[in-house]
Amino acid sequence: MKIGFDNDKYLTLQSEKIRERIGKFGNKLYLEFGGKLFDDYHASRVLPGFAPDSKLRMLLQLTDQAELVIAINAAAIEKNKVRNDLGITYDVDVCRLIQEFRDKGLFVGSVVITQYSGQSSADQFRTKLQHMGIKVYRHYTIEGYPRNVSRIVSSEGFGKNEYIETSRPLVIITAPGPGSGKMATCLSQLYQESKRGVKAGYAKFETFPIWNLPLKHPVNMAYEAATADLNDVNMIDPFHLEAYGKTTVNYNRDIEIFPVLNAIFEGIYGESPYKSPTDMGVNMAGFCIVDDEACRKASNQEIIRRYYQALNRVAREEGSSDEAYKIELLMKKDKIDASMRQVIGACNTRAASEGAPAAAMELTDGRIVTGATSSLLGASAALLLNAVKACADIPHDVHVIAPSAIEPIQTLKTRYLGSKNPRLHTDEVLIALSVSAATDPVAEKALAQLPKLDGCQVHTSVMLSPVDINTFKKLGIQLTSEPVYEHKKIYH
Repeated sequence: MKIGFDNDKYLTLQSEKIRERIGKFGNKLYLEFGGKLFDDYHASRVLPGFAPDSKLRMLLQLTDQAELVIAINAAAIEKNKVRNDLGITYDVDVCRLIQEFRDKGLFVGSVVITQYSGQSSADQFRTKLQHMGIKVYRHYTIEGYPRNVSRIVSSEGFGKNEYIETSRPLVIITAPGPGSGKMATCLSQLYQESKRGVKAGYAKFETFPIWNLPLKHPVNMAYEAATADLNDVNMIDPFHLEAYGKTTVNYNRDIEIFPVLNAIFEGIYGESPYKSPTDMGVNMAGFCIVDDEACRKASNQEIIRRYYQALNRVAREEGSSDEAYKIELLMKKDKIDASMRQVIGACNTRAASEGAPAAAMELTDGRIVTGATSSLLGASAALLLNAVKACADIPHDVHVIAPSAIEPIQTLKTRYLGSKNPRLHTDEVLIALSVSAATDPVAEKALAQLPKLDGCQVHTSVMLSPVDINTFKKLGIQLTSEPVYEHKKIYH
């Protein structure tokens, strides 16, 4: 698995670019931070070599200059909006983010509740944070936003919002998820600062789409696949092309809102500091790709994974078939086929020959390992054992867990805990392996191979339980599954 991205170069270039932008605006910059600040696994998958915590490490180079403000939409609090990847509500995630940022050494200045209109749940959340010693500000709904510029840039618009007190040159506006009001928070602060005689600046930090890659580059196409449920579409930035004669890529929402944003800038500053949406960005990721072909291949794999994830959501009645259809169209345009993901064919062939659920893994050296359901193990658990044995060069017929060690666990599950499925899940088989490793050198050798599974590709012939999905995720394994249940039931 080839490295396609120079992470060290990225850390240097990105921090330099942000410092440069701070300097352009009189030492006060509001930076709208899109995507995940840490644990950016999408970027690490499509840009092999990009560390999931790269953006965090980059900001740690600016620790003395930066403070964070976390934005949350009052409507998200009222509706108990949930982050699908973590399964927690946005308000809970704000508390998680505050703690995570503080643990990493970053300064969290405050929280801003956006689009506030007297929601009682938002008031309760505000009180809760204030009792924790966290500053909380309220930004109100503005009639006609974002089109009614004259009202927005007035005492009845941004002027009505509470001014967020900040103390450092770089103010990073981040959020639990999309729709939190990050941009509006930045613009409101620019207005409030101008009223106080400070000409602060605004910039946008989005990793994707990468502005200096071609529109149809697989890295940018993978971003479209990842945001198919949001109806984001990559586009040539027409404003940048007209102003500079250069072709750059942005996405539809930023391009559509730019004329309005420009008018707001003019209302605040008297003139706009930017000629295009691309001008507003500070992303340097495109300059750090060192192996374009490796990134193309990795991105094609990501598009296929996103397609299967969308199909799984449809099968579980958790998503719309429109999302899967959009990704399918992307695949056809870019001539991407599921056969390009080798584990799919290997898995389905094994499942057909066994007449039972199966799974396949592509190891980092290109070898394909498979596993199938047995009386003792589920297909995913069997696959994990076969994979670590392959990595350790342990013969396939050698048991690293004695059947006598598995049977007591099955008894516990079925007789005492009431489970109808006696087969071991992935987490249970790893616990059994770790227990065996205490007395068996062969099992110990197998257990030591688990880090080698990070980045491996897996496909299963049936959809997995949340337990198995989470185990693969914790091991860094990149998973796809056929959009079918293992058993035909009315309730799963």
